[in-house]
Amino acid sequence: MASSHQVFQFPLNISYQEFLPYYRGEVNKVEVVDIKGRTLWINARHFRPFLSSIGIKAYFTMVVDGQGNLISLTKI
Repeated sequence: MASSHQVFQFPLNISYQEFLPYYRGEVNKVEVVDIKGRTLWINARHFRPFLSSIGIKAYFTMVVDGQGNLISLTKI
């Protein structure tokens, strides 16, 4: 049900070297702060597709369901 979905928007700026422990699975969660000041911990595997040689430097929209399960993570 769409009304139970939550939408978060946040920037992520992490270098390639800084992201390597996340990519390797040594660290599980990426901590971000959304535009409303809420701290979020997101499983690092969701960011792997966005990793480039410079790291991840982008603005994202994330949608989760009522139980906090990820529905979508979109680079905007």
